Amino acid sequence: MFQNYIFTVADRFLKYVQVDTQSDPHSTDFPSTAKQKALSRILVEELLAMGIADASLDEHGYVYATIPSNTNKKVPVICFCSHVDTSPDCSGAGVKPLIHKNYQGEDIVLPHDTQQVISINDHPYLSSRKGEDIITASGTTLLGADDKSGVAVIMDMANFFLNHPEIKHGTIKILFTPDEEIGRGVDKVDLKRLGADFGYTLDGSERGAFEDETFSADSVTITITGVSAHPGYGKNKLVNAIKAAGALLECLPAHALSPETTENREGFVHPVYINGIAEKATLQFIIRDFVTAKLYEYEVLLQQYIDETIKKFPGVTIAMEVKEQYRNMKEVLDQYPQVSEYALEAISRSGVQPVRTSARGGTDGSRLSFMGLPCPNIFTGEMAFHGKHEYVSIQDMQKSVETIVHLAIIWEEKS
Repeated sequence: MFQNYIFTVADRFLKYVQVDTQSDPHSTDFPSTAKQKALSRILVEELLAMGIADASLDEHGYVYATIPSNTNKKVPVICFCSHVDTSPDCSGAGVKPLIHKNYQGEDIVLPHDTQQVISINDHPYLSSRKGEDIITASGTTLLGADDKSGVAVIMDMANFFLNHPEIKHGTIKILFTPDEEIGRGVDKVDLKRLGADFGYTLDGSERGAFEDETFSADSVTITITGVSAHPGYGKNKLVNAIKAAGALLECLPAHALSPETTENREGFVHPVYINGIAEKATLQFIIRDFVTAKLYEYEVLLQQYIDETIKKFPGVTIAMEVKEQYRNMKEVLDQYPQVSEYALEAISRSGVQPVRTSARGGTDGSRLSFMGLPCPNIFTGEMAFHGKHEYVSIQDMQKSVETIVHLAIIWEEKS
C-alpha cells in the first residue's frame, strides 16, 4: 500500500518547526500566545488545498477538518489530534532544523552551540536508529517535535487518503489544539462541532509506543502571607514569607517523591514556580500519580508541611488551593477495549512491534477521554522533548503515518 507512496511528513515537519508557537503559562489570553495561530492558519491552507472543504480555524485557535467517509458501512467517527504549541521550557524561536542522513550511531554535536551534544549514553534510543535520517535543532532552541511531528503525521495521513480514494474508511476528523503544553489544550474545544466517537492523539515517543494510561494530575498553589515591617526595626515584628517558603520546600524529601528521583509507576510532588517578597510568597506545585487516590495522600502530606512551617514561623498564614488538571485516561478507555485493540493491530500492520507503555505525564487525550471522547496516544518518534537535545527519526514519523492509515482502515473493516 505504501510501496509507491512518497511521504510528505518530513518536508511538512521541517516547515512547521520553523514557526514559533511557544505557549505561555502566565498569559490569560486564549490561546496564550497569538503566534500559535500562525501555524494553524498554514495548516488550514494546506488542508483546503488538499480538497478538505470544511477545514477552518476558530477564534480560540482550534483547527477542525473532516475527511468524508467513502464506504457504505456505518463506521464510528474517529479523530486524530495533535497540538501546535511548543513548551515554555526552552525557546522555540528561530528553530533551524538539521537532517543527519544515514545516521551511524555517533554522538551528535549541535553546530550552533557545540556544548550541546546528544550523546548515545544519555539517549540510548538514538543509537538504535542507525541507518535512518535524524532531525535535530541546531543547538540554541528546542526542535518542536513535541508535537509538530504529530501534526505532520496527521497532515500526511490526510494527504494519503485524499490521493487514494480507493481505500475504504469511515469519516475521519482532524483536530489541532493550542496550549497543550500549559495544560489548557482542550479548555475551549467544541466536541459537538468535532462530532467524533473516538479519538487518538499523535503525541508519543519511540516507534511502536502506545499509551492508554497516563498520570492523574492536580496543581497546588500555596500562598504564604508574612508580616511586613521596616527591616531596621523588625525584631519581633517581621515575619518573612520568603524564609517560610524556603522552610516549606526544605520539608520535601530529598530522595523520594520528586521527578529527579522517581520512575516507572512512582508518583511525585514537584515545585515548579516560586515568587515572593518578604510580605507574601507563592509556591506552585504539580502532583502526579497513576492512582488517582494517591493525589489526595500527597496533598495531605503538603498540608503537614504547611503545619510544620506555621509552627516554625509564628504569625505566618499559609493557604493551599488544589485544582484538578487531568485524570488517568485508562479509567475511561477500559470501558472501550476496541479503541486500544485496533490501535495495537494498526501498529503491527505497519510492521512494528507494539510497545504498550504508561505515560508519566498527560496529553490532550487525558482530558478528552473524560469529556466523552475516549482518546489514547500513538507514537510519532519525538524524543528528548522540551529541550535542545530533542530529535526525531524521519522513518519513525513515516511509520506513524502508516499506523494511523491502517487504523482508519481497521475501523472500517470491523464495522
